[in-house]
Amino acid sequence: MSLSLSVSLLPHANSIHLKLKFCVNRRHHKFLAPTPKSLSTTTSAVISPATRHVHVHVHVARAVAEDQAPYTSSDDKAQAPNPTNTSSKLVLVIGGSGGVGQLVVASLLSRGIQSRLLLRDPSKAVSLFGQQNDHTLQVWKGDTRNPNDIDQAMFEGVTHVICCTGTTAFPSRRWDGDNTPEKVDWEGIRNLVNMMPRSVKRLILVSSVGVTKYNELPWSIMNLFGVLKYKKMGEDFVCNSGIPYTIIRPGRLTDGPYTSYDLNTLLKATAGERRAVILDQGDNLVGEVSRLVVAEACIQAMDIEFTEGQIYEINSVKGEGPGCDPVKWRDLFKAAQANKPSCTSSLF
Repeated sequence: MSLSLSVSLLPHANSIHLKLKFCVNRRHHKFLAPTPKSLSTTTSAVISPATRHVHVHVHVARAVAEDQAPYTSSDDKAQAPNPTNTSSKLVLVIGGSGGVGQLVVASLLSRGIQSRLLLRDPSKAVSLFGQQNDHTLQVWKGDTRNPNDIDQAMFEGVTHVICCTGTTAFPSRRWDGDNTPEKVDWEGIRNLVNMMPRSVKRLILVSSVGVTKYNELPWSIMNLFGVLKYKKMGEDFVCNSGIPYTIIRPGRLTDGPYTSYDLNTLLKATAGERRAVILDQGDNLVGEVSRLVVAEACIQAMDIEFTEGQIYEINSVKGEGPGCDPVKWRDLFKAAQANKPSCTSSLF
């Protein structure tokens, strides 16, 4: 049996191009411009604070308004979120430039949900998600690995937090700069939770299957450098924090994005044939799951009250899935409920 929890990084491709002027202070980056529904336009916008101005000049190549849903089967298109909907949520996404995180942000934007990102490199937001007005998307510079680099003001008004941070299980170039499992999956989660106000309605944490079995084969192979152990430590810290939470444990991640794509590419992404969803509890699943399915599970869980305080494992298989239908997702989460405690032994 071969298991992998790593996300492959491939060369950058397919970027949406914009003309954008934005100002940068030490923490907070705001992007003010039209939404990417316009075609072949160039726009500039200025933010007023007396800080350094950085100019980025590119052009809108093309945006396809009808491709606003993460799934593209006929059933899923019928259930696609309406980008004109307004929402009272303000969702903070941690790890929004990663494979799952990109899809979470793209789906939030397509639903008209106000989003805030914490990125180590805020300039990535432009190439990933295009021109967004300040009400739609705000970007803050920060790094969860360093508690001094998390500005508590970032949480002002935030109703929900979705954390999709992660690194590779085995040493790789992604470990450069102390980006190890211990720093990302344990210290980063601990720092984030310690700074998070108790007013947050829900923290959605993306973890991994196998975290409770890291001393057993085949999981012990994946855990040679501690990735599963540190993810479990992060989970336990969340469970004992007093913050309302839902933890999603995906199987081996499949489908793109593997690296940075533009918003329109993300919105056209599909889960291929693997759209049917399997949800379970008890850390018994072994299999694969589309990143699109994981992203959708995170967004759906925010609005399902009985998912609070619960941990779910998730896979996807061939067949028609729930798409963006909240009723179908509610039924899936309900069916997965088991009479087990959500948190097992503490490791910290």
